[in-house]
This record gives sequence, C-alpha cells and structure tokens, in this order.
Amino acid sequence: VQLQASGGGMVQAGGSLRLSCAASGGRFSLYTAGWFRQAPGKEREFVAVQSWGGGITTFADSVRGRFTISRDTAKNSVDLQMNKLKPEDTAVYYCAATRRRFSSGLFPDRNDFGYWGQGTQVTVSS
Repeated sequence: VQLQASGGGMVQAGGSLRLSCAASGGRFSLYTAGWFRQAPGKEREFVAVQSWGGGITTFADSVRGRFTISRDTAKNSVDLQMNKLKPEDTAVYYCAATRRRFSSGLFPDRNDFGYWGQGTQVTVSS
C-alpha cells in the first residue's frame, strides 16, 4: 500500500489543522493507521494509532484530548484532527500503516510500521 499525507500548514497556537493520509494499492480499512512526528533535531515520535478491525485507538500523552483519528472508507483515508495546537506540536508529521494490531494503551514503535507516507509540515506559531 502507498500512502500520501496532506493537510499540513502554519497555524497560530490554539488553532486547528486536519491532516489526511490517503492510501492506494490496498484497502486502508484492513491496515492499522499510525501517525508519527519528527521535530528538528529530535527522534521520530509516536502520536496516534488506530488498529484495523476494532478501531482501538491510542494517543501519545502529549496530544491526548486534543487530537482525534477518523477513517473515511469512501476516500480510503485516515485523518488526524489536531485541535488546540501548541508550538511544541511543530514537526513533520508522517502517516504509516501496518497489518499488525495493537492493544489499547500500547504505544507502537516506528519499526512496527512497514508503510510510510512522505510527511507533511505542521508549524504552530506562538
């Protein structure tokens, strides 16, 4: 499956952005969807994951309560809605996919995902 992320941009603190990850070459509903981000000089970190089949969703502590995940079966995509954005959310955001599923509360590692999108820049100004 090939992934294409979009929707990044620049926003002021407190604002919102919606990222979308469109899949081709396979049904995204049969894959676990993950979002990671990488800020300059930092490691790529987990943001959110939604497993296929049951929809178990887990968020990193830093974004829980502000970010949500939703799937659009018709568009074969997964969206990440980001609200109440903070300057520390500034990063390149990557979507990823895997056939693995994860238990609630489990933070997957980037190595758990075999398919990656190209990344989209999110910049939050103070």
